[in-house]
Amino acid sequence: MATSDDRPRKLLLVVDAPSLLHRNHHARAHTGITDRSGRPAWALHGMLRQILEAIESFAPDAVIFGLDDRTSSVRSDFYPDYKAGRAEKDAALVDQLDRAGALLDALGLATLTPPGLEADDVNASGATWAVANDWNCVIITSDRDAFAHISEHTQVLRLINGGINGSPLLNPRRLFAMYGVAAENYLEYAALRGDASDNLPGVAGIGEKTAAAIFAQVGSMRDVWTDIDQNAGRVLAATLDAWATETGARKMGATVVRRLSAPGARERYDFNIRIMAGRDDLDLGLTPDVPGTPGLLPLNPERVTRVVGYLNVEATTSLAVRVLSTDPASAQASGTR
Repeated sequence: MATSDDRPRKLLLVVDAPSLLHRNHHARAHTGITDRSGRPAWALHGMLRQILEAIESFAPDAVIFGLDDRTSSVRSDFYPDYKAGRAEKDAALVDQLDRAGALLDALGLATLTPPGLEADDVNASGATWAVANDWNCVIITSDRDAFAHISEHTQVLRLINGGINGSPLLNPRRLFAMYGVAAENYLEYAALRGDASDNLPGVAGIGEKTAAAIFAQVGSMRDVWTDIDQNAGRVLAATLDAWATETGARKMGATVVRRLSAPGARERYDFNIRIMAGRDDLDLGLTPDVPGTPGLLPLNPERVTRVVGYLNVEATTSLAVRVLSTDPASAQASGTR
């Protein structure tokens, strides 16, 4: 992806730090890695290793880590059952979640813990920042909510069990291949489908395949709700049934209209949109025109040695110095710095 004058766009890497810490806590607890003070460090170490792999692979110009506000939650205040049912966090994980921001700040990387909000909101704001500044953006997360931010500027590296190198990098085309839904419709699609991991039921009777068919044939939920409100859903039903006839699928137009018209269906959809939509207007605090400010690469090698060395894994310290103190690809290409 390039700018209008064919210069490569600079790249912002947005990292969902809690997502990486959770995954690495469960994957690496058996290592028992501790830092020089004897405190658990396997999740911190695993997160850092994955970020070093990502930086080496993508060569970003800036990196920002989103963190959850662990003292308050706007979403939980609005919906007390938000994320209810999740297992209580292990004490060692909580300890490392609490220390992650200080570690990353000490390195010189940028972090943002938005009051009452989550790393999801930093993801959304990073994608918006990239468009406003004509940068590219890669969001690293295991959370599907980030798919709503995929665009011509933004891709999502969705972490799965294969780690950084084994995880899919999703752009609009690949997202459509996976779900049959355009990136600009993903939030609406998710609101219809629901999200069990956040304890958010979808609209009753509307599953993933039906939701995808609605967007493929109608285009947006605004058009769907307008047709239901003004025309009893006749256009929606006829469109879905015509598609079914063409493809040999079972006709479902009347059933879909009935389910979307059921008491509480519109309220459930609107409720999910409100919870799922990330705040995209946060001030990231990035100042790319001021060299050496937090988040911008490269970093000072002595600082990297001191901070990463505290995690007490010599090989990771050496890797961090090599990766974090090297100019990003855009600087190398332009001969700057």
